[in-house]
Formats: sequence, C-alpha cells, structure tokens
Amino acid sequence: MIKKLIRSILGRGKAAADAESAEPAKKSRAKAGAAGGKIEPDVLGPRQHGIDPALVSSNAVRVTQTLQEAGYKAFIVGGAVRDLLLGIKPKDFDVATNATPEQVKQLFRRAFIIGRRFQIVHVMFGQELIEVTTFRGASAEAAPKDEHGRVLRDNTFGEQHEDATRRDFTINAMYYDPASQTVLDYHGGIADIRDKKLRIIGEPEARYREDPVRMLRVVRFAAKLKFTIDPASSAPIRVMAPLIDNVPAARVFDEMLKLLMSGHALACLQQLRKEGLHHGLLPLLDVVLEQPLGEKFVTLALANTDARVKEGKGVSPGFLFASLLWHQVLEKWRAYQAAGEYPIPALHLAADDVLDAQTEKLALQRKIASDMRDIWAMQPRFERRVGKAPYKLLEHLRLRAGFDFLLLRCQSGELDAELGEWWEAFIAGNGAEREELIARKPPETGGTSAGAGPKKRKRRGGRSRSKSAGESAGSDGGDDQPTAPAEVADPAPKKLATAAADTGSDGSSAEAPKRRRRRSRTSTSGAGADAVPTGEDQ
Repeated sequence: MIKKLIRSILGRGKAAADAESAEPAKKSRAKAGAAGGKIEPDVLGPRQHGIDPALVSSNAVRVTQTLQEAGYKAFIVGGAVRDLLLGIKPKDFDVATNATPEQVKQLFRRAFIIGRRFQIVHVMFGQELIEVTTFRGASAEAAPKDEHGRVLRDNTFGEQHEDATRRDFTINAMYYDPASQTVLDYHGGIADIRDKKLRIIGEPEARYREDPVRMLRVVRFAAKLKFTIDPASSAPIRVMAPLIDNVPAARVFDEMLKLLMSGHALACLQQLRKEGLHHGLLPLLDVVLEQPLGEKFVTLALANTDARVKEGKGVSPGFLFASLLWHQVLEKWRAYQAAGEYPIPALHLAADDVLDAQTEKLALQRKIASDMRDIWAMQPRFERRVGKAPYKLLEHLRLRAGFDFLLLRCQSGELDAELGEWWEAFIAGNGAEREELIARKPPETGGTSAGAGPKKRKRRGGRSRSKSAGESAGSDGGDDQPTAPAEVADPAPKKLATAAADTGSDGSSAEAPKRRRRRSRTSTSGAGADAVPTGEDQ
C-alpha cells in the first residue's frame, strides 16, 4: 500500500512538472509562429507517442515510401495522426510532402490533380483514396480574398513548419513518418490531445475570417472527440457566425454532411446550438426542437443514425435530412389542407416550400432532394390498407426508407403504434397472412395524419334519381325501358403540376394559403381525392 502511494505521488509530481515545462514551450512556439519565424518541432519516438503501426493503411505507407525514395519528404498528417494517437483506426489518410502536385502525379499511375483554392492530388488504390498535399507556405498578402477576408485562392507552397502553422487546430498539425515511426509536433498537439482540448493555431478571429468553415469543424471535433474548446478559440464564434453565409453552399453542405454522419450527430447539433451556429444552417430547427413531438422525432432520428454509423452500416443522407425537416413539412401540409387543398397535392406543395427554402442555404443535391420527396410522399400511402394499395406500395424502390420513417413517426407519438405494427407484419408476412391483414378492418383514423382534407361534396342525384327512374319504369310495366343513368362523382382535383404552378408560396411561413378555384370537369371513372397521383407518379 505504501509503495503504491509513493508511486502515485511521484507520478502526479512528474505529470505536473511535464505540464509546467510544456506551457512555456507552447507559448514560445506560438510567438515564433506569429512572428513568421521557423518553429522547431518536438520529435517523439514510438515509446512516447504509442502509435500502433497495424492501424496505418498500407497504401498510405506505400505513398510516403514512394515519395521518400524519389528524394522528397513525406509524412502522414492531420486527422489520421490525431486518430492514431487516440488509438482509433482512421477512415481516411492524408499525406503531406514537399513535392509539387505535378511531381507527385508523375510517381503514381492513378493520380489526379484537383482543387481550385489549393491544388491537391488524389492517388487511387482500388477503392481507397490517399489525398496528397504539398506543404503550404505562409499565406500571401496578395492572395485573392472576398470583402470579409475569406481566402478565395492560395496555391503558395512552402516549408514544413509553415505548413504546420497553416493548419487549423493543434491536434491536426502533427506529422507521422511510418519509416522511422516518429511524430513531429509543431504546436503542442500531443499535450492538447492528452488534455482533451481543442485549440486553434494563431489568432482565432483571423483564422475564422480566412475560412469560416473552421467554426463548423471545431464543433464537429468537439462533439466527436468529446473535447472542450479552448475559451480563446470559442469566444469569437458567436459573433463571427454570420460569416458562414459567405461560404459557397456546396462547402457548407459537405461540412454539415460530415457533421451529421460522424456518429455523433445529436451531440453535434447540441454543440451547434451552444455555439450559436445553427440559425443559418437549418432554419426553424429551434422551433421544431421546442415542440415535444418534434424534439422526440429528431432525437430518435439522430440516435438511429448514430447507432447505424457505429455499427458500420450505411446511412442515407436523404433519410437524415427528411427527418430533420419533416416537422416543417408537416406544419405547411396542415396549413395547405386548412386552406382547402386536397391531402396529396398539399403534401407536395409543402415539400416544395421547405426544399426551396433549404436549397438556398445547404445546396441539397438533386438525388438527396429526390429521396426526401419520395420518403415524404409515401407517408399518406401507408394509411391506405385496403385493396391493392398495400401491394403496390411493396413495389416502391424506397419502401425500406419510407417504412423506417413511418416507424419513427409511430415511436415519437405522432401516429398510432398499431399502424407501424400492421406494416411490419404485412412486409414480413406471406400471401395468406397479408390477405388476413387486409381483411382485418383498420381502426378509424379520421383521414390523413396531417389532418382531414376538404370535405367531399355530396353527389348530385345519384341513387335517388336512379331509384325514381326505376320506379317510373316499373309503373309502366316494361322491362326494356332504359333507366336514367346515375350522375358521376365530383371531379378529381387538378394534378400536382398544375397545383404547383398556381401556387405563389415562397416557403417563408406556414400561413394558410388561399384556396384556388377549381373548374368542374366530367369524369367517367368516378375518381375522388384518392386518385390523385402520388410521389412516384410525378
């Protein structure tokens, strides 16, 4: 017991001494970097950093080895080194070198130069991609910038210590050489990893102004790694958050996708709200999260996504964004129906409004937007459990996604759990079991889940006119007398294309739009509201 106590005391003393000695070194490196002087890195051997070589991609090792044999410097760099130090197998590997993009391309058969803001090389090995960047030099004053100070293009190459200073966070500014198994640490990244701290390199305000996406990255890393953000790095974020509006929408979308598919989506959204970064990214998300059903639905969707990522399963971006924006669609869907629109066209109009508003901010790709529409459009069809409708829905290409979405709605309390259980049994059942389920009378739901649509007008004439015609024929005693035909049902609503063209909604609010006047039209099929084309027909 005494020996154990002495060892613990000595261990604490050594750790405290190491922390005290590291602090002045950290400050001196920061000063040297700010002054543009050369920074000497801390060199850590295998015993000090503890990286397991088995976690390193063989293709990344091959890239560094090929470059070194050609006479260039080459290191694994960035997030891969950070993950290796944390004992995590990295998903992606980046390599930094003093070779130019053209020189790198000459050494590999499948290498492609990409990038406008800063040129990089993608080296392909089957399905694995290794990203190779040339050491970046100090940012040139003449580099083109926008009016807010964001660097638009900067292909300045430089020395390794300059490249380290150009990187965003200290934990991402370390270089690992697989040949010698050494780590070069320029900005105290090892100490910050051990302290579980996120610290930006240089002056935070200036670095965020250069690239506002760094504010989203610091949130993602904090949530994913469970690190705290250094107070000096966190302080400017809330004030500078509007600068994200100046970043191309495609870049913001890519970063949001990484954030939401990180396996820590719920934590990331909570961190976004904490730092005040969510307002321009997902408008009205605060309103949704303040509603009991909305908050429960979004929480379930994000928890489901995180679980799939951790299990190594695929995640659909369309499903994820459809979940986040569903309650905005639901609100507008109800508003259109309250204005007199039929349920299915109202749903499509609501989807148009929400997607139009979001596309301006996030540049949603066409494929993702299409998947979202399909998932939303299937929801009313799940409530039709008679005749051939359930069998037709089984043929839908997006059935699994639509059904999972339905289960989320049931779990959140938006719909009766019985509906989800019925469809689960129907999908898994055989022919006889499905017939039995259809024969079972479903409980009264009172219309679609978004609320009842406009009431159908009474049929004109119909049975009464047929009956009177039949009676008059009977009174004449003639069997061959023709009876008066029953009048057909009221006309079906216009197709969605016409409805959408007539709508003037800009998606800015859920205020009920005015009901459009419908022209009467003769129909020989007697189709009502249920015959309106659904999502896959558009």
